[in-house]
Amino acid sequence: MLQKFSWLLAIVFIVVGVLGFVPGVTTSGYLLGIFEVDTLHNIIHLVSGLAFLWAAVSAEKTARMVFQVFGVVYAAVAVVGLIQGGTVLGLISTNMADHILHAVLAVVILYVGFGMKGEKKMMDTPSAPPSGTPTI
Repeated sequence: MLQKFSWLLAIVFIVVGVLGFVPGVTTSGYLLGIFEVDTLHNIIHLVSGLAFLWAAVSAEKTARMVFQVFGVVYAAVAVVGLIQGGTVLGLISTNMADHILHAVLAVVILYVGFGMKGEKKMMDTPSAPPSGTPTI
C-alpha cells in the first residue's frame, strides 16, 4: 500500500512540476489560476516527485522514511507559509491556496509515514492448522 501511495504522489508531483512550466496552464504565476508558483516552486515539485518515485521502487522501510521526512517538511512549509503569507522563507511565492494544500498534503503524508500500518507478509502470520486436524 505504501508503494501505491508513493506512485500516486510521484505522478502528481511530477505532473504539477511540469505543468508549472507550461504557458497557458500557468498564467501570471498561477497554476490553473489558483496556486501561485514560480521556477523554484516547480523545481521543488519535480524533486518531490522524484523522491516519491524513489520511494515507490524502494523497500517499505525506505518508502516510510521518505513519507516521514516529506511530511515534516511539508508541515513546516505550511506553517511558515501561513506565518509569512506570500512567501516561504523568501524562496518561493505562495498564496492561501498553496498554504491550505501544503497543510493537507502534510497531514496525509504524515499519516502514511507514521500512522499507517505496514503490510503483513504471509510468512509473518502464523497459520492455523486446517480444521479437523488434530493438534498436539
